[in-house]
Amino acid sequence: MKKLSVALALVISASSVFAVAAEDKSKDDAIKKRIQPVGQVYVEGETAAAAPAAPTGPRSGGDVFQASCFACHGTGAMGAPKKGDSDAWAPRLEKGMDVLVDHAINGFNAMPPKGTCMSCSDDEIKAAIDFMLEGA
Repeated sequence: MKKLSVALALVISASSVFAVAAEDKSKDDAIKKRIQPVGQVYVEGETAAAAPAAPTGPRSGGDVFQASCFACHGTGAMGAPKKGDSDAWAPRLEKGMDVLVDHAINGFNAMPPKGTCMSCSDDEIKAAIDFMLEGA
């Protein structure tokens, strides 16, 4: 009887060890997934395993606004004129649209160049300005 009890205890212990090991593997897999690289860098001339998707065309003013401008121009942070606020935009528009676009592209006062959207073209920045001026 004593041998049977010892054998049963060993079987129970072994099954617990395997269950813990399986749980640890699951945790390891989850950690690996969380810390995997989000992108890859290729030097010119190298062949990428999977070429990045080609741009499908210019982003709309609304898309640029939502992705890069909303944090300040949607909330008025740091004195940024809000979308559609004609009173806030009026003194800026008095200087002319060319000056407004130049400030948006090159930065002015608290506004960083291109509002930190360094992948935006000048036309996309202009489209975002036009979008913000709608209703102003």
